[in-house]
Amino acid sequence: MSWHPHLWHPTTQVATAPEPLRVRSARGSELELDDGRRLIDAISSWWVTLHGHAEPTIAAAIARQARQLEQVIFANFSHGPAEQLATRLSALSGLERLFFSDNGSTAVEVTLKIAWQWWRNQEGVGDGAAHGRRQLIAFEGAYHGDTFGAMALGERSLFTGPYEPLLFEVARVAWPHTHWGDEDVERREQAALAQLEQALQTPTVAVILEPLIQGASGMRVVRAGFLRAVAERVRAAGALLIADEVMTGFGRAGDLFACRRAGIQPDLMALSKGLTGGFLPMGVTLASERLYQGFISERPEATFFHGHSFTANPLGCAAALASLDLLQASPERFQQFAVRHIPLLEDLARHPLVRRPRCAGTMAAFDVETGESSYLNPVGKRIQRLCLEQGVYLRPLGNVVYLLPPLGIRDEQLEACYRALRTALDALG
Repeated sequence: MSWHPHLWHPTTQVATAPEPLRVRSARGSELELDDGRRLIDAISSWWVTLHGHAEPTIAAAIARQARQLEQVIFANFSHGPAEQLATRLSALSGLERLFFSDNGSTAVEVTLKIAWQWWRNQEGVGDGAAHGRRQLIAFEGAYHGDTFGAMALGERSLFTGPYEPLLFEVARVAWPHTHWGDEDVERREQAALAQLEQALQTPTVAVILEPLIQGASGMRVVRAGFLRAVAERVRAAGALLIADEVMTGFGRAGDLFACRRAGIQPDLMALSKGLTGGFLPMGVTLASERLYQGFISERPEATFFHGHSFTANPLGCAAALASLDLLQASPERFQQFAVRHIPLLEDLARHPLVRRPRCAGTMAAFDVETGESSYLNPVGKRIQRLCLEQGVYLRPLGNVVYLLPPLGIRDEQLEACYRALRTALDALG
């Protein structure tokens, strides 16, 4: 097919990119193209298709809800699906309050705005000097979304360059990501913690992190013990801890939330992507009761003035509830997914072009030893093309290749993904 005359595709340079593939239908872990070809969706369509495409119980839940209540303004109303979802996510996360939004970037924006305004509200005036806390701390390599606050929190990069004059300053701390056979990780962790301690000497509003796995910067994994040490230092400094679980939430890191697997309890948590099983766009921000109470006041300026037209959309809530049912009915599907990856990744790691293999939950990744390590390294596009020829859809992050398949992928399909990767690597050599 040719480029559509009216569509504008995301993160795509039309001058150099191949024309998009037109999808006719999808089921389970497979996409069916207009020309009849079938592709294994090895990255869950940008990490959102949690269980598999066209998952029947989620589709049925949406259909039932559509016949009853499809949308209502959430500023003056409430409804059962939103209340049920809030109750369940609160119990699972340990955070008592839930604020709805519409995607991962806005879920992060909400965490930032809540954290900032909460400190302002403590002073009772909007003078911007609450307790002297103005600093925000993020980690090197972070990606938190494409809206302006989320961009500012993320690593400055090709994605943020045009907007640099509009982004506020953020303190940065090293992210001691690791891999199989890494013998230097403890030294780097201690150096990062020392850097964090130094940064926290400045009164800090909040520290934000992607627990266990930094996604868009290259599936960069840290150890749970490092995160616990970070949380301890943030607490000691009196700052708030924000967990961006947009990618890692809902089983992706081997537990329902990566924070649970790491053994940390944040003050704020952003969720999206797998929230609705990939069926509908929705984001949520979970907050502690302490933060919520900081907005209860007779003063109008203490109100959290933020909202979205589709806040708490009943269809999205119904999909999220059905997805949670599936996760809780069969937790072994995400808890034991790494066991499926590991022998296949171990075998692939013997390839001479594979460096720094790593695996966490449903994610497996490695670096390709060719050229510079960057998002613009053309080896990723070559691997994508070679794997497409073998019926596997991947979207490498430059020279970082990863698999993040739906939970329902069959063993033979997962094995086909690794075979396609080996064939592609052989062709590169």
